[in-house]
Amino acid sequence: MMATNSPVNKKPTIGLTSGFVTQLRNYVELMRLHKPIGIWLLLWPTLWALWLAGEGRPDPGVFTIFVVGVIVMRSAGCVLNDFADRNIDPYIERTRKRPIASGAVAPAEALTLFVALSLVAVGLAAMLNRPAQLIAVIAAILTVIYPFIKRFVSIPQFVLGTAFGIAVPMAFAAQTGETKQLSWLVYGAAIVWALIYDTYYAMVDREDDLEVGVKSTAILFGDADLFVIGGLQLLMLAALAFIGDMAELGSWYYGAVFIAAILMGYHQWLVRDRNPAGCFAAFLHSHYIGMIVFIGIVLHYTFAGS
Repeated sequence: MMATNSPVNKKPTIGLTSGFVTQLRNYVELMRLHKPIGIWLLLWPTLWALWLAGEGRPDPGVFTIFVVGVIVMRSAGCVLNDFADRNIDPYIERTRKRPIASGAVAPAEALTLFVALSLVAVGLAAMLNRPAQLIAVIAAILTVIYPFIKRFVSIPQFVLGTAFGIAVPMAFAAQTGETKQLSWLVYGAAIVWALIYDTYYAMVDREDDLEVGVKSTAILFGDADLFVIGGLQLLMLAALAFIGDMAELGSWYYGAVFIAAILMGYHQWLVRDRNPAGCFAAFLHSHYIGMIVFIGIVLHYTFAGS
């Protein structure tokens, strides 16, 4: 009994537990669960779609599947992205401490985690109807393509937008069994929005990306970046206005779009000097646009006719 309870015999167990917790923390960081901004940016257009498709009353089961699916797919995308960038991240100041770049997680571990998350996503998709499942296949392809596309095309942010926004027609399909014209208009707005906020994000790393040869819209737009972003913001606002007209939304929604326009102007002010800190702040703050638009949609269906 004395030997069993001695500190000498307890140390290996404590060390094993500590090592497990540390590695679990590394996996959490690899999935970016400690930085939920990506989840919000993916979730808001998905919620727009669920509420519009369900006319304010989305199916609870479909709602749950999509919320969990957003978290799982964003996590899987982050894991695959870091695996793809494992030879680039160590040379970029902002990313050099990421788990794979720092050596805390082996590439083989990352791939195993990606497969596990993908299997969870497959299980979630299996609970949806056939039209939604077909779009889920496209979503999976886009998720795999995006991390590698930045080496070959100058607009990887567009590919990110198509990947992040694909949940929109998928949500319409799951809710209604079809992808109406409205779903593609919302999808287009989501893509334009991703181009805006991910260009802010790319502006943070522009100098490092030029050195390592990574392509981005921040590099493509060059000195015209703020002007182009301004044009994209106007395009998104126009798309939101058309969405309101097509879905017969009222003043609550248009009031939210007006607030979103003010936020866009604020983001332009944040990045006026193209300072990395200001660009990153604009990126982080961008999700409030999606939140405000969603609140406008919810308020419309809550008080319409009242």
